[in-house]
Amino acid sequence: MSVLLADRISVMRGGRAILQDVSLTAGPGDFIAVIGPNGAGKSTLLSALAGLIVPAKGDVSLDGIPLNRIARRELARKRAYLPQNPVCEWPLSTERLVALGMTAHLPALGPLPPAFDGAIAEALADHDLMDRKNQPVTTLSGGEFSRAMLARALVARPDIVIVDEPVTGLDPVHAFSAMARLAAWAAGGRCVIASLHDLTLAARYAGRILALKQGRVAGEGALTADLIRDVFGVEAEVRGIGANVKVDFLLP
Repeated sequence: MSVLLADRISVMRGGRAILQDVSLTAGPGDFIAVIGPNGAGKSTLLSALAGLIVPAKGDVSLDGIPLNRIARRELARKRAYLPQNPVCEWPLSTERLVALGMTAHLPALGPLPPAFDGAIAEALADHDLMDRKNQPVTTLSGGEFSRAMLARALVARPDIVIVDEPVTGLDPVHAFSAMARLAAWAAGGRCVIASLHDLTLAARYAGRILALKQGRVAGEGALTADLIRDVFGVEAEVRGIGANVKVDFLLP
């Protein structure tokens, strides 16, 4: 399994620092929830960790090799990336969209090899999409499309999964199901890095919290009331442990 390392990375856009001196080590068994207010740099961090942005300072490496030195196809085999608010404007079937997650493993020419049929069917079933497999993705509901994109990210069983707001638009049942699946993915020896706005889900399912504020790391480890106050400027109570954790915000 692979280890992803960000070493004091900074990202600039329009002359402004979006990330400043951010470091992170993620490896087998890790489920890291990246939290922070809007504009804190969460999506930018995930893009840099996925190799889609080259930091102005610092380096991101996979198993000791800088991401910009790894062939795109090889990188795609080891890590999957799901952006925030993905779109698909072509009327592909849901099954075909999920199959696109296998692209880095497919031959350059020819149809989808039958050997991949089982993995695709399993991904569809895991995300409650079997009855939508022949439906054009352009006709899916927002929540169904989100589940299809998560299925696409996981279908090839990459070592590292980087997902930006994976439960946006999902109803409670499917949100809990998606988080439980990502947690199980990490527990099985892979690595998950997810940005989340739902702090209860972050505390309940992730083994580690990385909090960003104004582009810098504001805290790392467990989610606490002090960390929430520092990062979001609101009072909260973090009650329970493990699967029973709940975050309650205390309104003024």
